Amino acid sequence: MHIVARADRFPTEDPEKLRRALLNLFPEGEMEEHDDSMIARTDSGERLRQLIIDHHIRDTARSMMLCGRSGRVSRFRLNKQVAYVNKVSFVEGTPALGVIDVEIEDDDIDAAIDHLAESTVEVRE
Repeated sequence: MHIVARADRFPTEDPEKLRRALLNLFPEGEMEEHDDSMIARTDSGERLRQLIIDHHIRDTARSMMLCGRSGRVSRFRLNKQVAYVNKVSFVEGTPALGVIDVEIEDDDIDAAIDHLAESTVEVRE
């Protein structure tokens, strides 16, 4: 699994706060700073997975990841402000203060989604 998380940095935004928001979600991430954005790249989604479990949003997270799935990739958006306070919130659209665009790539994207946001619904056979 390879994860790229990208967030635009507004001119009035503190770069350290943006860095903290990304690292709260992906602490193992290798950071790239650009004039107008920051990118975290990692092969681990363990912190994101734990936040999804801790905040009891597995079904919502799973739904957002499945809706954003195309081929080997899943794309979704997370609230930047919420990430800064060490929480996770999936968003549709664009909040005024911006989002973190996340792209997960894996040869078996369904298995990656299952790992990050396991279904809470029992499958009856």
